Amino acid sequence: MIVLLSLRKDAFNMKKVKVLFFIYQMGAGGAARTLLNIINNLDRDKFSVVLVTLNFDGSYEKDIRSDVKFIKLSTSRLSRSIFKLATIIRNEKVNVVFSTIPRVNTIAIIANRISRGHAVNVIREADNLGGTVQENLKLRLFGMVYKLSSQIISLSEGVKQNLVKRYGIKEKEIQVIYNPVDLNNINEKMNKGNIDSNFEYIFDTDDKVIITAGRLVKQKDHRTLINAFNLVNEQVKSRLVILGEGPLQEELIEQTRSLGIENRVYFIGFQQNPYIYFTQSDLFVLSSIHEGFSHVVAEALATGTPVVSTDCKSGPREVLDNGKYGLLSEVGNADELASNMLKVLTYDQAKLTDVINQGYKRAETFDAKKMVKQYEEIFLAEVKSEGR
Repeated sequence: MIVLLSLRKDAFNMKKVKVLFFIYQMGAGGAARTLLNIINNLDRDKFSVVLVTLNFDGSYEKDIRSDVKFIKLSTSRLSRSIFKLATIIRNEKVNVVFSTIPRVNTIAIIANRISRGHAVNVIREADNLGGTVQENLKLRLFGMVYKLSSQIISLSEGVKQNLVKRYGIKEKEIQVIYNPVDLNNINEKMNKGNIDSNFEYIFDTDDKVIITAGRLVKQKDHRTLINAFNLVNEQVKSRLVILGEGPLQEELIEQTRSLGIENRVYFIGFQQNPYIYFTQSDLFVLSSIHEGFSHVVAEALATGTPVVSTDCKSGPREVLDNGKYGLLSEVGNADELASNMLKVLTYDQAKLTDVINQGYKRAETFDAKKMVKQYEEIFLAEVKSEGR
């Protein structure tokens, strides 16, 4: 009987923790890419995974591991997902509900409460939000809901401070985990991928090729980047490749026309494998007004592409270690951004090689295998503390 009880105890201890990941959609954004990296790298000996999204198709869906139970809710409105999500949490007997982005986090917390299940909420904050009175009030309300979660994760120290200042969260309730960068996946896609034949001619040139990636929205400030590129191109013949889609595309194209550089700026949309484009470029530039971590900067370093970024709150400075691994520029300052771009584009070979090698080393800091272990530790600790 003692042996039997011992075996039962061991079997219980070996039971996998079931983690439900909830996100708006597995689209082209950084939040979806982060969830993808966590999901695909979780230790399957310890965890099983359920992924729930709204009724949208996402560009990262085909990259999800086959052992993930993927559920799409029959609604495209977040406000109508609460009871549907609560039912899944209850029926799937979930141990952990993980979510990211403020509105999604609040829905996940409320749904978990309604489910009357035994899951803990672990939420992730991904950006430096707020500024206006209205925005700050909204964040304070989010913060009140956040306090009902078991653990709050911030993807950078800057975002942590913003959580304290604008959400009213205590520092001790927040743990910083940098975004996981799937280096194995990046290397595989660089080695096996090919540039779309429609765009090969862009890179078949003696001109310097500058690249950026991100949604064509105000936050990414492509307008300043295009102005900076115009200044760079006057001194060093260059091409600017813009990966991404968004509502400002026509406005940005018109900007290139007004500057007379429409034949040197290429809008090539979202690319499933951006890394092959990065590695064929001479420089990656981020011109954002604000970021949480700036996943794409870490990914650019991993491809061996030198980086110039704005010193926006709060990710780039942390990713680039105060400018040690890439040059930082004032937000919205096209002249300074152009100056830093020119510095990198005119490095001699020895300097360029050193910058590239240092970038590889820095990217290893964010390797998914290391970062995901931190998530695993939190999931296990929260489940254990709740006696689930």
